[in-house]
Order: sequence, then structure tokens, then C-alpha cells
Amino acid sequence: MSTLYDCSLPEDRQDGLAAAAGAVRSGRLVVIPTDTVYGIGCDAFDGGAVRALLEAKNRGPDMPVGVLVGSWTAIDGLVLSVPDQARKLVEAFWPGDLSIVLPHAPSLAWDLGNTRGTVMLRMPLHPVAIELLREVGPMAVSSANRSGHPPAATAEEARDQLGESVAVYLDGGPSGDPVPSSIVDLTGDSPVLLREGAVSRQAVEEALGVEVASPA
Repeated sequence: MSTLYDCSLPEDRQDGLAAAAGAVRSGRLVVIPTDTVYGIGCDAFDGGAVRALLEAKNRGPDMPVGVLVGSWTAIDGLVLSVPDQARKLVEAFWPGDLSIVLPHAPSLAWDLGNTRGTVMLRMPLHPVAIELLREVGPMAVSSANRSGHPPAATAEEARDQLGESVAVYLDGGPSGDPVPSSIVDLTGDSPVLLREGAVSRQAVEEALGVEVASPA
């Protein structure tokens, strides 16, 4: 049976974070508030949990799951290398609404879907999410909704869609505007803006000092 914790109450927040950490470590799913919309997440290195996440969303591996981290330095062990352009974006926009796609470290035993050797990383700007990520490590996280339905802006909206497939719901209050993160792909010779969301193209180009291409 799933449990919802009101993180505006100090005792509930403490209990909820402990319950969520225990759920993640045991391969179950949790819903967390982020700075965009609510996310459904699990241990990024637990392939069974990631498959359960995709099943809960009614989504296939052709739409791989991104990874949230709790600090700037967490990406160093997750990717093949961290180029200067990635460092510039991290310093400019993390924690915040920018996701970065990089080749992942080949030694990592994870299955996030059909990623073609890449991983999409972001550090969210939300204290509850950050606290949980620093406790359990990188999490595979997607928007907390069934595929084809609107992203959840509250924990209750997430619960209405995902129900008992999720063990723990952390209620951090209503999310901000339901604007997705921007996504910059740094796997090629030059940066590509895969999605312009909360961070504008102009802001990305100013941070990098170069023009950013659109997908071919």
C-alpha cells in the first residue's frame, strides 16, 4: 500500500524521506517534487525498478529515462568524460531546469531504456528532491504521469494516475509552472538544443559562448 507524506510538516518530511530512501533501496518506486513537475523515480542502477517505472507510466524503452543527481560532482562517475561545455552549463544552470546529454561511462551496469550509450542528467532545484538524492545517489526519474496524460503538478495528481504502483509519495506542495527542462545534447562535435524549455536558447548560448544547433 502506498503512503503519502506532507513534506511541509517537519516530522512528516523526515519520516517521508526515510520511507522514500528505504523504498528506493529496495527497488520500489517513489514520487518526488521537483522544480518543474512531479517525478516518478527509482534507483538508477536497478534495472528491474526502471522497468517497473516504465510499466507504471505505460511507456516503452524507446523513450529512455533521465537521471537526477544531488550535486555537481555526482556526474563525474556517470559519464565517459565531462567536457568544458558541460562544466559551463552545470555552473550556469545547476541546480535548475537544464538537462545535459552525455556519453555514459561504459563501466556502469544500468538499463535506462534505449539510450544508445548516452545518459541525460539534471540536478533539480528542490530541497526535498536534493535531500533524497544525496541520501540514495543518482535516481532514474521521469514525469509522474501515465504516458499521454498531463504531467502531475501535485502529489495527489500523481497518485490519481499512478496509484499503488508507487510505494511512497512525497508531497512538496504544488509545482511551479509545468514547463519542462531544456535539454542540451553534448554527445556530438557541437551542442544541440534538443528541447527549449525553462532555459532559453539565448541563455544556453550565452553560457557556452557559441551558437547552439537545433536537431537535424
